[in-house]
Amino acid sequence: MDTGSHLQEGEEDLMSHAPLVAKVIAKAPHGEGCPRCGGYVYAAEQMLARGRAFHKSCFKCGLCTKGLDSISCCEGPDKDIYCRVCYGKKFGPKGYGYGQGGGTLQSDIIGLESTQAPKTTVVDTASIKASPGHGCPRCGGVVFAAEECLAKGRQWHRKCFKCKDCNKTLDSIIACDGPDKDVYCKTCYGKKWGPHGYGFACGSGFLQTDGLTEEEISASRPFYNPDTTSIKAPPGQGCPRCGGMVFAAEQQLAKGTMWHKKCFNCAECHRPLDSMLACDGPDREIHCRACYGKLFGPKGFGYGHAPTLMSTEGQSTIIFPDARPNSGRKAAPGKGCSRCGYSVYAAEQMISKNGIWHKRCFSCCDCGKSLDSTNLNDAPNGEIYCRGCYGRSFGPRGVGFGMGAGTLTMA
Repeated sequence: MDTGSHLQEGEEDLMSHAPLVAKVIAKAPHGEGCPRCGGYVYAAEQMLARGRAFHKSCFKCGLCTKGLDSISCCEGPDKDIYCRVCYGKKFGPKGYGYGQGGGTLQSDIIGLESTQAPKTTVVDTASIKASPGHGCPRCGGVVFAAEECLAKGRQWHRKCFKCKDCNKTLDSIIACDGPDKDVYCKTCYGKKWGPHGYGFACGSGFLQTDGLTEEEISASRPFYNPDTTSIKAPPGQGCPRCGGMVFAAEQQLAKGTMWHKKCFNCAECHRPLDSMLACDGPDREIHCRACYGKLFGPKGFGYGHAPTLMSTEGQSTIIFPDARPNSGRKAAPGKGCSRCGYSVYAAEQMISKNGIWHKRCFSCCDCGKSLDSTNLNDAPNGEIYCRGCYGRSFGPRGVGFGMGAGTLTMA
């Protein structure tokens, strides 16, 4: 077998022993090139930091020479770049829990051998006094933007924003502004300013009146007059049911007229109504759906509550087998239904290429099948057909077409 010995004889002669010399990079003017090597930086290899362009190969940490990218790069105050770890060691905060991450006390002031913990600084918010009426309402000190809390248009220190009674720390959700221009939590506000009596305040099951007599309690209660007609409105401007003045807090709208909430009920069964249940009748009254159907809805077999065949004029419905209009004047030529000629209203019209149709007339001319926009076919004779009837009447004929019997048929 061939061992390849003829290739090993001149292997040493083929190898070059010349030293590898780094490619010389053209130096840029001072302050314009790479901050690390001083050479020109072209657009294809530049990395930006502090507004200066580095080579990709020079974009490394100044301490550990770790390769950096736009996420891990930290710009130091000495105009050099570092990784996050080296930046924290060199410029980060020092003290307990910082620096090298050890569990010992590290501080620039206290030695590493000291066992004393740093003292907690208690800041007096009232040390910088504000002008009267402009500082924190609790301590009177100046409130800076980083610590302000707003309540009733006034600025409070975050430290002072507590309940006046129980000193509970507050926020914008649970803070309640009292009439004494102070802030309370919801519980203390309810005890101090909320309603008193059975079931209120502390929740006891007995009557709590703060020592007031029955006459004093009755005098403090607001007066309520349930009569909606006590204030009459000008004719045509008040509630259609009672004629009283309708104010914005209690108005209900129906057919452009304003009703009292108390009067907004069915004229027949007096059921309370809302905007979903109310039906405006032609008698300028409002009704629930059931009463509206009984009074003004269609009548006959299957309508109302009686399962018998009824007619408003005593006529039999058998004379109208196809439910199409057979009385009245027909529409102008080209304006009405293409099949029956009577007027077509917007609520029932169906549109095809040749004209407009009633929903009941929108069916195949041959088989009478109901049509829609998916199976409609407009014929050249002005009628409409389903697909099957259109193919039989106007489709191609021959082998494979028409009746499909495999015989040659020619029109």
